[in-house]
Amino acid sequence: MKKVRITVMRITTYPDLMAEYENPLEHACDMSEGQTFIADGWRKPEGFCESAWESMSAFVMTLAHGGEGLYNHWMKNPKTAMVSCNDGFRPVSFYLEALDEDASC
Repeated sequence: MKKVRITVMRITTYPDLMAEYENPLEHACDMSEGQTFIADGWRKPEGFCESAWESMSAFVMTLAHGGEGLYNHWMKNPKTAMVSCNDGFRPVSFYLEALDEDASC
């Protein structure tokens, strides 16, 4: 099993949807663009958003176990994936890359 790098590529917000449907939140997301995390095989990186992890853990697991060409080879690099968290008000896009480094689990 391999480690997987998770890079925050883009954070988007939809203020119009937030104003109409969301209860006001003081703080919703700790991610910043360019931030990276390393998943040690199937393990969620420390400090990583639980909701985002639930959205991507199957992709991380697949890449960590050597899976390639997800969804009929939609990525140029077959050992990668681009996924987003499931927050409809402020989605975050993540780039996942299988590393050559072995996981410790």
